[in-house]
Amino acid sequence: MTAPLILGFDTSAAHCAAALVRGDTALASVGEDMARGQAERLMGLLEEVLSDNSVTWADLDALAVGTGPGNFTGIRIGVSAARGLALGLNCPAYGVTGFEARALLAPAGTTVAIPAPRDMAYFMDGPGPSLVPACDVAHPAPLPSPADLAAAIAHRAAARWPETPPAPAPFYVRAPDAAPARDAPPPILA
Repeated sequence: MTAPLILGFDTSAAHCAAALVRGDTALASVGEDMARGQAERLMGLLEEVLSDNSVTWADLDALAVGTGPGNFTGIRIGVSAARGLALGLNCPAYGVTGFEARALLAPAGTTVAIPAPRDMAYFMDGPGPSLVPACDVAHPAPLPSPADLAAAIAHRAAARWPETPPAPAPFYVRAPDAAPARDAPPPILA
């Protein structure tokens, strides 16, 4: 069996990143820092990675997407893109948490922690993740570049190939801090 060709991508933080992996080999990995605009940039970036490597969408065996934790909107952008592409391409999409991807990159003896707002960090503690002050994380692993993170996401999916994954879903440590409006909407038709 030939190694699967997997397009991995991540928009869960202030970046847009993509990687093309065949088995254990990263054919390409790119990342762009950006605080906003991931939704507008993602599909173009994916197209560039494919065309720069003479690969078409139809050549892909699977997709892989970073599912968080991280930026609420960024996670939704990546997960919805992966689900839509998987449906259109009739190929599986693997959801990979930031903890899984960073664990592949973390040096031995370091702790995987994901930066969170307000000097906090997402940390995998026992059976589940938690939000802790960043200064409380002992021996934190260095932060990977967005390109390396996208490659790790694709590599993690390649390790799970050919299992049929469930549809990717956002991985949230805490509930979104947005709330529905308290006021009743005005009547549109009288």
